[in-house]
Amino acid sequence: MQKERILKKTEMFVKKALLHEGTGHDFWHIERVRKNARLINATEQADAFIIELAALLHDVGDRKVIKQDEDDYSIARNFLKSQKVPDEVIGSVMFIIEHMSYSKTLNTKKEHASKEYYVVQDADRLDAIGAIGIARAFTYGGSAGRAMHDPTRKAPKITSTKSYRNAGSATCQHFEDKLLLLKDLMNTKTAKKIATKRNDVMKKFLAQFYDEWDGVR
Repeated sequence: MQKERILKKTEMFVKKALLHEGTGHDFWHIERVRKNARLINATEQADAFIIELAALLHDVGDRKVIKQDEDDYSIARNFLKSQKVPDEVIGSVMFIIEHMSYSKTLNTKKEHASKEYYVVQDADRLDAIGAIGIARAFTYGGSAGRAMHDPTRKAPKITSTKSYRNAGSATCQHFEDKLLLLKDLMNTKTAKKIATKRNDVMKKFLAQFYDEWDGVR
């Protein structure tokens, strides 16, 4: 198995798949997740090949990207098969992709997941917070036709994947629904340290945003 060749082919495949992506899940997001994963894995020392493949492919079948009601995991799986990636590697990569999203973990935490899973999940979540996370939140909100802020709406009660997906919150409420919670959901020491700083960035931004909204400053 020629790992470097497979990774290069995967990168080309993902670039093409996300070429016109406009919800904040474009190839630049993939690149940042990849860099985050490498940084985290410098300490965790998990399987770098599995991590790279999962980081590259994790959004190609995302329902927001393919504009369908449900995720399509066959896109990533079929690509890996076409590259003759061993079945055990495909299984490890697909487990990460199929279970790493925030909405999928609302009802259950993967207590016995692999180190690779935790690395990639943390890497993806880090890109959802901080300055980049703020930019991505408003990018997605705009693409979905959501208001920046709506003080007349009550905060939704989110207890499951379904209630999370159906919340339809304004972008500022999304920080409360998800983004400000991610700091305490990180798995690795490296990600927890980075997340603490990025969480502070979001809190400061929201304080300024609400003051400006209310005409305070």
